[in-house]
This record gives sequence, C-alpha cells and structure tokens, in this order.
Amino acid sequence: MENNQNNESSCHCCGEWLKPKIILPILGMLLLTGIITVSILRDRIVNQPQYQVSVTGLGKVSYQPDIANVNLGVQVDKQFSAENALQQLNDKMNKVVTAIKLLGITEADIETQNYTLYPQYDYKDGISIPAGYSANQQLTVKVRKLNDNKESVSKVVAAATKAGANQVMGITFDVANLNDLKQEARLKAIADAKSKAGALAQAVGVELGDIMGWWENIVQAPGIQSYGSYSGDGKGGGAGAVSSPVLPTGTQEVIIEINLNYRIE
Repeated sequence: MENNQNNESSCHCCGEWLKPKIILPILGMLLLTGIITVSILRDRIVNQPQYQVSVTGLGKVSYQPDIANVNLGVQVDKQFSAENALQQLNDKMNKVVTAIKLLGITEADIETQNYTLYPQYDYKDGISIPAGYSANQQLTVKVRKLNDNKESVSKVVAAATKAGANQVMGITFDVANLNDLKQEARLKAIADAKSKAGALAQAVGVELGDIMGWWENIVQAPGIQSYGSYSGDGKGGGAGAVSSPVLPTGTQEVIIEINLNYRIE
C-alpha cells in the first residue's frame, strides 16, 4: 500500500512539472539565455575591439605680409547743430579719401566701417546741459603689394592724418596666398605627427595600422591687431605737418596642428 501511494505521489509531481504553465516559462528562459549567449559570441567575433592612439603634429610656415588693413577715421565734436557736424565730417572725410587715392589706393579698397551722429552733453551741478553734436566716420583702407613698397602703409597714415583724419584705430596684416600657406603648414603638421607616431610605436613595441580619423586646429593665422590707436581732439583741421610713422611688418607665421588617430594592430 505504501509503495502504491509513493508511486502515485511521484507521478503526481511529474505531472505538475509537465503542465504548460511551468514548462513554458522554463523554455522561455532557456531560449533567452541562448539568444544572449549567441549575441555576445557574435559581437566578440564580428566587432573585435579596436585599440587606437592619437598623435598631434605641428606645422609652421613663415611669411612676409603683403597686405595691410588700416583703420582710420575723422571725429568732429560739439558742433552747434547736427547739420553743421555732418557738414564738417563730410568735408574732412572727402579730403582724406582724396589724399589716399592720390597714393594709388583704389576706391574698391576704401570701405566705410562706421558712420555716426549723436548729441553731446555737459554736466554742471548735476544737471545735463546740451553741448552740441558730434559725428564720426571710420574707414578701412586696404594697402596691397607691401613687398613692392615698404613705406606704403606709412604714407597712407601720414597722408590721411595730414588731410584731416584724427583717429588711427589699428593696423592688421594679411597675405594674398593665405590658402597656399595653410596647406603647406598642414602638410608639415601631418609629417610631424607621422614621425612622432612611428617613434612612439617603436618605443612601446606596437605596430600602427590605418589612420582612422584626424582633425586640425589653426593656432595662428593672419588677422592679428598689430598697433594701438591714436585719436585727436576732434577740433580744427588736419594734423598739420605729419611725418611718416615707422610701421615695420615683420615676419609672421601660420601655425596649424593636425591630430592623427591610428589603429593599433
């Protein structure tokens, strides 16, 4: 009797395991485990880890600027009317432009950067009192082919101030073949990066594979403010007898960084 009862109990347990509500979750877990395992193995086989290293090279190219951008202007202060302020400004600026053109500067290389008219006030005993009108106009004069005439920038400044300009805000230097200089600097930077990469790989005992990517950074290029400013009092005519200032262009550099990203074999 006891054996029969045990057999019946054992069969009953087996029957419980064979019920769908128990078998299906177990099969689902086994299937999910298999899928995850296959995915991990596939990722390890197909997408093998790639080890990379980045090396930065520097390229420098020296040049002599052959273009100058001169920023100068005329300031007229405390005229009794707005019309009078503008009239004086226009008269003086016409003389300045004429003097610049006589030096061979074309009209296309003379550009207005600022033109303003505004009231001025004096303060007395804490009270604002109208003091007249002021006007200002600023020009950017592009002087080309500096290598052919080293004194051309100085002559432009001297002629403009003699004709009535009483502001010189600054001078920036440029170069006509800037794109060629940048490309030369890039190639030097790439060569420098490759040289460094080879030496480092040999030192640590690894082999470099293909270049996976790169980026560049322009560290220095034309367009740097070179000189300070001068501003007259805005009264009277021109600056009188003006000697030509000494404005050496010097030697400048285009500097570019190139970063190469290598795969390590």
